Amino acid sequence: MSTHAEQHYFVPQPSKWPLVGAFALFFLGLGAALTVNDVPAGKGCLAVGFAILLYMLFGWFGEVIRESEGGKYNNQVDLSFRWSMGWFIFSEVMFFAAFFGALYYARVFSVPDLGSLDQKLLWPDFTADWPAQVAPAGVEAYRPMGAWGLPAINTLILLTSGATVTWAHWGLLKNKRSQLVMGLMMTVALGISFLSLQVYEYAHAMHEMNLTLSSGIYGTTFYMLTGFHGAHVTLGTIMLAVVMFRSMKGHFKPDHHFAFEAVAWYWHFVDVVWLILFVFVYWL
Repeated sequence: MSTHAEQHYFVPQPSKWPLVGAFALFFLGLGAALTVNDVPAGKGCLAVGFAILLYMLFGWFGEVIRESEGGKYNNQVDLSFRWSMGWFIFSEVMFFAAFFGALYYARVFSVPDLGSLDQKLLWPDFTADWPAQVAPAGVEAYRPMGAWGLPAINTLILLTSGATVTWAHWGLLKNKRSQLVMGLMMTVALGISFLSLQVYEYAHAMHEMNLTLSSGIYGTTFYMLTGFHGAHVTLGTIMLAVVMFRSMKGHFKPDHHFAFEAVAWYWHFVDVVWLILFVFVYWL
């Protein structure tokens, strides 16, 4: 006979958290606008916005975790979560597709067009090479970032992290808690290592290679793609850490662990984006 939980789709009580999130976004938007216009109150508004946002994240996700561990979610809810995470990752794919599209357009259309005979009267000294570089008089030219060095090491780190999170998943499916926790600890450590090396790479690029966000279309696309990817690695590492601490507390079962799967999906997505980024931004 079907249980009560299997017969009824769980509908939570009216929640305050969307309203709290709206206040967080209001203060963040207001603070950002005031800060870029050098208004002293801007940083204070940003701090308030981030504080409210953190309060909302801890409170809202805490409620979801308690509901899940309390057995309130049946297979229908699980399916809803899977569709939601799938569409979220699809939106992230489109987000990066826009930036890769900008890089493709610049390299395949804009730069060759500026170097064509039709443009020689306007830009007589321009050479249609990539990375495009025309340094004004008195300004030191930048050096492009090579692929074989820190970027290659970071590629190996992310590929390894994809293997460790999969190993952790195998441990969860076999109910081997020590393998689950160890795999997650290794994955979090690799994520932190990736971010640390990226910070070092940025410092090296800016101070020793004169490569900044304003270094033409190359600098813009380089920092936009690698920077947003780094932000996603940061978010993924935080989510993995949360899942790791939950695993230490005994959460997740071999047949009920979508929160783990959602984070693993996201981490594999981050890995794939980096591989494409490594080839088209660093290598080619």
